[in-house]
Amino acid sequence: MKKHRTHTGFFKQIKRESKPDRFFYFFNILYLSIAGVVVLYPLLYSLACSFSSTDAIIQGRVVLWPVEFTLDSYKAVLQYGMIGTGFLNSILYCVGATITSVVLLLLAAYPLSRRDLPGKKWLTYFFVVTMFFNGGIIPNYILMSQLNLIGSRWSLIIAFMFSCYNMIIVKSYFQTSIPQGLLDAAHIDGCNDFLFFLKMAIPLAKPVIAVMVLFNMVSNWNGYFRALLYLTDPETFSLQQVLRSILFVASMPSEIVSAVGDSNIQSLQNLLEQLRYAVLMVGMIPMMLVYPFVQKFFVKGMMIGSLKE
Repeated sequence: MKKHRTHTGFFKQIKRESKPDRFFYFFNILYLSIAGVVVLYPLLYSLACSFSSTDAIIQGRVVLWPVEFTLDSYKAVLQYGMIGTGFLNSILYCVGATITSVVLLLLAAYPLSRRDLPGKKWLTYFFVVTMFFNGGIIPNYILMSQLNLIGSRWSLIIAFMFSCYNMIIVKSYFQTSIPQGLLDAAHIDGCNDFLFFLKMAIPLAKPVIAVMVLFNMVSNWNGYFRALLYLTDPETFSLQQVLRSILFVASMPSEIVSAVGDSNIQSLQNLLEQLRYAVLMVGMIPMMLVYPFVQKFFVKGMMIGSLKE
C-alpha cells in the first residue's frame, strides 16, 4: 500500500507541474529507461548464456532466458585450473594494491590538507604536475625492467599503487571535514600530530576511505592492460588474462578449426564458447559483493571530488 501511494503521489506531483516540466520528466524517464535496458541487457544475456547449452549458444537461440538449462559451464570453471589460479592472482593483486594505495593516499593527503605545513603550495604543485605529464608506456616499461619487476607479481602492486587524483579527493575531504580548531584543541590536550592522525583523522575519514577502496578495487580488478605488459609467466596471470585467452580460442574461426581437422580443437572451442560466459559471471562476483557495502559512501565521495582546494 505504501508503495502504491508513493507512486500515485509521484504522478500527481507531475500533473501539478508546468507543461515544460512534464515534458522534461517524460523524456528523462524515457532516456533513463533506454539507458537501463542498454546497460542491463548484455549482463542478462551473458547470465542466460552461462546457464544454456553450447548448441543453443552457437545457434543463437539464447535471447534473454536460458535455453536447455545446464550447469556444465560452471562445473568446467571449477575444474579448469588456470581459472582458479587467475582468480586467486587477481584477488592478491587487487587486495595488495588497494591496501598499499589507501595507506599512501592517507599519508600524503593528510599533511597536505594542513595549512601550517611548510612548503605546502610547492608540494601540492609537485603532485599535481604528475597528472598532466608522465613518461608514457615505454619509459615505464623500461623502468620496471631495470627494477627487475617484469614477470613479478609485485609489478602490478608497486607500479600503480598511487593516484594523484585520488590523493586530491582525500586531501579535500580532510580540509572540509576536519577543522583546524579540532587539531588545535587536541594539541592543547597534549596530542601530537601523528597521534591525532591515527586516533581522530582516520576514524573521521571512513567515508572517503571506503570510496578509495572501491575506486582502487574496481581499477585493479579490471586491470587487464597493465597485466598484459608486465606479466609473462602463466602462473602469475590475472583472471582477465585467463579470460582473454579463453575468448581468443572461442572466437577462432570455424574455417581454421576445420582446416586443422582436429576434433579435440573443435570440442575445446565448443566448450570455451559456453565457458567464457560463466567466467564473465564469476569475474563480476567480487565487485558485486563489495559494492553494496560501500554504496552509501560513493555519492559522498563523488561530491568531495568536485571540491579541489
